[in-house]
Amino acid sequence: MSMVCLSDFEAYAKKYLPKIVWDYFAAGADDCTTRDENILAYKRIRFRPRMLRDVSVMDIRTKILGSEISFPVGIAPTGFHQLAWPDGEKSTARAARAMDTCYIASTYSTCTLEEISAAAPGGLRWFQLYIHRNRAASQHLVRRAEALGFQGLVLTADLPYTGKRRDDVRNGFRLPPHMKVKNLEGAFEVCKMSLLDPSVTWNDIYWLRSLTRLPIIIKGILTREDAELAVKHGVQGIIVSNHGGRQLDEGPATIDALVEVVEAVRGRVEVYVDGGIRKGSDVLKALALGAKCVFIGRPALWGLAYKGEEGLQDVLRILQDEFRLSMALAGCASVSEIGQHLVQFSKL
Repeated sequence: MSMVCLSDFEAYAKKYLPKIVWDYFAAGADDCTTRDENILAYKRIRFRPRMLRDVSVMDIRTKILGSEISFPVGIAPTGFHQLAWPDGEKSTARAARAMDTCYIASTYSTCTLEEISAAAPGGLRWFQLYIHRNRAASQHLVRRAEALGFQGLVLTADLPYTGKRRDDVRNGFRLPPHMKVKNLEGAFEVCKMSLLDPSVTWNDIYWLRSLTRLPIIIKGILTREDAELAVKHGVQGIIVSNHGGRQLDEGPATIDALVEVVEAVRGRVEVYVDGGIRKGSDVLKALALGAKCVFIGRPALWGLAYKGEEGLQDVLRILQDEFRLSMALAGCASVSEIGQHLVQFSKL
């Protein structure tokens, strides 16, 4: 099977993963309107390409929070990578390091933070945190991540409760008995999402700040009001995200919300976006609208399902090549030349 674009990996994963696993990865909340809109919204944005710009030498590198990455695509936090590939998050970490980009490891990893770190020494990694009712367990995770050399702490803000994902309810989704949420073992009985703390507020950012020197990035922001609160509470970064359309259905597509958030932030903190990125040209659109970097969720899992670390590298390499080509055809030789002048919203 010739893997030419990300939808080839999606088709492979759908064909070969067990149905219950595919359904879990693919699920959106309720009618899946937001999940699908994340992708469709990119198609409403059109380029305004510039010609005769000397694109003989291309520089697609960028920096996030001071760390250089080879191109502006990182790996978003998703749970349970062993469902896609036996080595799970260890393969994800290796692929990210090989491609010289950032991997955000999930609280709900099926490998420990120690295993992830050991798999890819020196890789750029951030740790994604859910604050649990058992605050001591969350505190312990934050300190472990910092001690292991993770370079950022990503607080997910959009999951006080789990969205209703109909296929997971129908399938009675649960992890197979041989798989564990390794980072929470011993802290409490794992994988009961009711253990998440729904009382978390903005003030808990101050609590996190007291635990760690790591930069705090908040994930799940969709409005100017929350973007302003994030800046006010001293976060270093914002990931515009609707959890892949898995939480509140019928909220905005992330690329649409990005514009509002970037305007509110006015350059005071870095802004990133996830959700719906399927082509290198999507990455270019997101950067044109003010994102510093994008993160991919489901496509990373499709790459793992195809061929583990190698498959995920293939996915990243395709996005990298497509991004470079889109940039050149739009008349940008470096990331610093990308700006809002490059895009317009379709009248359709």
